[in-house]
Amino acid sequence: MLTRTGAVGNHFRGDKLSQFEYPRPQLARETWVSLNGEWDFTFDDEGQYCGPDDEIEWDHRIIVPFAPESAASGLGDGDFHPCVWYRLRFAAPPPAERILLHFGAVDYAARVWLNGLLVAQHEGGHTPFTADITDALIPDADQVLVVRAEDDPADLAKPRGKQDWLREPHSIWYPRTTGIWQTVWLEPVGATYIKQLRWTPIFDGFEIGCEVLAAGALKTGLSVEVRLTIGERVLADDVYMLVGQEANRKIALSDPGIDDSRNELLWSPERPTLIDAELTLRDGDRVLDRITSYTALRSVSINRDRFMLNGRPYQLRLVLDQGYWTESLMTAPSDAALRRDVELAKAMGFNGVRKHQKIEDPRYLYWADRLGLLVWEEMPSAYAFSPRAVTRLVREWTEAIERDYSHPCVIVWVPFNESWGVPNLTAMQAHRNAVEALYHMTRVLDATRPVIGNDGWEASATDILGIHDYDGDPVRLRARYETHESQTLFDRRRPGGRILTLDGFPHRGQPVVLTEFGGVAYDPSAPAHHTWGYSRANTAEAFHASYRELLRVANETAMFSGFCYTQFADTFQETNGLLNADRSPKIPLEQISAATRNVGR
Repeated sequence: MLTRTGAVGNHFRGDKLSQFEYPRPQLARETWVSLNGEWDFTFDDEGQYCGPDDEIEWDHRIIVPFAPESAASGLGDGDFHPCVWYRLRFAAPPPAERILLHFGAVDYAARVWLNGLLVAQHEGGHTPFTADITDALIPDADQVLVVRAEDDPADLAKPRGKQDWLREPHSIWYPRTTGIWQTVWLEPVGATYIKQLRWTPIFDGFEIGCEVLAAGALKTGLSVEVRLTIGERVLADDVYMLVGQEANRKIALSDPGIDDSRNELLWSPERPTLIDAELTLRDGDRVLDRITSYTALRSVSINRDRFMLNGRPYQLRLVLDQGYWTESLMTAPSDAALRRDVELAKAMGFNGVRKHQKIEDPRYLYWADRLGLLVWEEMPSAYAFSPRAVTRLVREWTEAIERDYSHPCVIVWVPFNESWGVPNLTAMQAHRNAVEALYHMTRVLDATRPVIGNDGWEASATDILGIHDYDGDPVRLRARYETHESQTLFDRRRPGGRILTLDGFPHRGQPVVLTEFGGVAYDPSAPAHHTWGYSRANTAEAFHASYRELLRVANETAMFSGFCYTQFADTFQETNGLLNADRSPKIPLEQISAATRNVGR
C-alpha cells in the first residue's frame, strides 16, 4: 500500500485528512503528495472575478475535498452559489522531471491557475482531470494554486444526478455539491511516464489484455515489463516493445485445466481473487517509470434470459446505493467509510450495488474489487433535453467509462435512468435516438459488459430489461410477474404510467431484473411528514416483515434474473434505507441478510 510522502507547506491538517488513501488505485506510484486540507475560499455569486490577478477577497477557509454545502467543509452553506474560488499556497515539491497535478472531481466546470498561469480547464462534475504543471512552478518559492469552479444550480441541461435545483431538498433529490469534492494531489514523474493503463479479462482464452499508453518525451526502443502475481505465484513476467506510445498485448495465463484450480483464479463476490501487477517502463536498461496495479480474470455476459458471471448463471442480489453522507454529502468522510459501506452491503446478504446517479470515488471501486462486490455504474442524469445536454452527457460518460473500465467489480453500464433527460421517448424520435446512440457508443467503448440503455421503463436498445415497480403489496407484485404471457406483461402500463418497452423494441428474451422496488420508509425518530418513502412501516417488526415478504417475491419469481432493493441507507428526507444515515442497521444485520438471501422463514 502506498503512503503519503508528507504534507506540502503547512496547509495540511493531518489526522482528519490522512484517512484518504492513494486516489487512483489501478495506476499507483510510490511518491505522491496530497493537497487536501485547508484552502482559502470565497463565493462569487455575481461573477465579478475573472482570474487570479483580480483582487479576490478571500473571506472564508474551506476543508478540501469537502464541498462548501457540506458541514465537513467547515462552511455548511447550502444556498445558491453559481461560482466559487479556491486558493492554496504550498511549498515547491521535491525536484522531478515532471510534476502532475490531479483533481479527482470538480463540479461542474473548472479553470486552474498556478502562479498566475492557466494550466487546466475541465467540464464535467464527476470525472478526473490532470495538468502538467512543471513549467508553471517557481523554483525555491511558495506556489500559488487558484481554482475557479462554475456550477449553475439552475442548469438542468448538465449531468447533475440527485443534486436538487430547488433551494431545499425535495422529494427524491438532495443537497447540491459545488466545486472540489474529491482528492487534489501532486505526483512527480519522469520525462517519459505511463499515462494510461487498461486491463481486459479474456475469460475464454484464459488471458489478460494489457494496454499501456506512455506520455512525455517519447522515442523509439521503449519497452514495458509486465509482471503478474497472486501472492508468491508468478503468472507472467514479460517485456513488450512500445509501438509509438502504446503497447497492447494479450498475456496468456497458465490454464490448469481442472475446474477447481481454474475457479481459484476467477474473481467473484464469493472469491474476489485479484492479480497484482507491476509495470516498469524502460529505455534499454534505464527505468523511466514504475507503477503498481491489479486486475482480475472474470467475465460478465448475457445468455438468453440469464445474467452470466464466469460462464455460469448468476442471480443478482443488489441494493440501490446513493453514495451520500449526512455531514460530507457525495464525498466519503474517509477511506474507512468507503470500505465500511462495501462491508455492510455484503453483511446484508447482497452480492452487488447499483450506484444510483453517481460516478463513485475510485476508492469505493477499489474496496469492491478487493472485498468482492458487484457494481452497476450509472451516469448522473441531466433533466432537460437539448443537443448541448447530450453533448455534455457523451463527453462525461466517455470519461467515466475510461476511468473505470479496468475495475473487475463493474459489471453493467447504465447511461440513462427512468427517461430522465429524455422525457418524451414515446413521442420524440430525437429522445429515442439519444438513448440508442448512448447504448451503442457504450458497447463500442466497452464490448465486455452488458449495457442498459434506459433503466426502469420505456426500454429500447438494451441488454437487460430493468423494471422499477414500487408496489408495496407482495401478493400483487408476485401475481404481476408470475404470468407466463410475457408479451401481455410488457404491453401493460407500469408505475408512473410508463410502458416497459417502446414500440419497435419488444422484449427479445433479455434477462429481466427488478432494478428498483421496495423503498419502505421506517424512521420512528422523525415525524412522518418530514420523511419520504414509497410505503411505510411504523415498527421494526413491520419493517422486517415487509422487507422479508418483498424479498421473497424477488427471489422466487422465475422471470427475474436478479433484483435491486431500494435502498442501502437513509439519505436526507428519504428514510427508506435498510440502514440509518449513520449506517447503523434499523433491524439486526442477520435478519436483513436472511431475508435478502431468502433463507429461513
